[in-house]
Amino acid sequence: MRLTTLSRSIAGKVAIVTGAASGMGAATAKLFADEGARVAALDVNAEPLAAVTDEITTAGGEVRGWTCDLGDRAEIERVFGEIAAHFGAIDILVNNAGISLFTPIDAPDFEDKWDRTLSILLTAHTRTIRAALPWLRRAPHPRIVNIASTEGLGATRFGSPYTAAKTGVIGLTRSLAVELGPEGITVNCICPGPIRTGMTAAIAEEAKLEYARRRTALRRYADPEEVAQMTLSLVLPAASFTTGVALPVDGGLTIRNA
Repeated sequence: MRLTTLSRSIAGKVAIVTGAASGMGAATAKLFADEGARVAALDVNAEPLAAVTDEITTAGGEVRGWTCDLGDRAEIERVFGEIAAHFGAIDILVNNAGISLFTPIDAPDFEDKWDRTLSILLTAHTRTIRAALPWLRRAPHPRIVNIASTEGLGATRFGSPYTAAKTGVIGLTRSLAVELGPEGITVNCICPGPIRTGMTAAIAEEAKLEYARRRTALRRYADPEEVAQMTLSLVLPAASFTTGVALPVDGGLTIRNA
């Protein structure tokens, strides 16, 4: 006999994960499938997405992949309609897809990078949430998790498009938590720090180690699954009184002074 009433299972839940072809998105899709969720995996890159969905299927998970350019509003609406028709529900939305375009403010291509960054990292979040909302409103434990960044809590040189977008994700999360809270929809975001993903693959290993020793309390980079595990925690039915949170998953980067 259990002494508690709140469930820590997402078995049978329909979970959408964007940016699922690599890094944190792939780790999240795999983890959710391991936990029994029915996963809709989205990414703009068809071949690596297929590799991830094949891996999940081979392991016994339930998943279907959709290629989707999150910069295209009509494509988002089409894909989300197909997801709802295929699974019959949407319980969880994880906005993970991202790009990293750093550029000086006076660079000739600044506005192009600014527009593309804001489109994928912030505007797309509003569009996916709007597309999922009619179904989330029907879900017994609706959950939204937006992946922001520690760049939304600080800043790096030449990163103004990225920093502005990730700061916006935190603000969007807080605002929608207040707006959707009366309906029982929780909206939270995670702020990853230094993670071993495609975005950081070009950084030399020695530079990674030096940065981690200098900036984080744990003195290392994280693996994508370590972020995915925290995402899982926020989408559990038991996470019913947590909303509007910007949770750093950064090895202590944001709290370390020396």
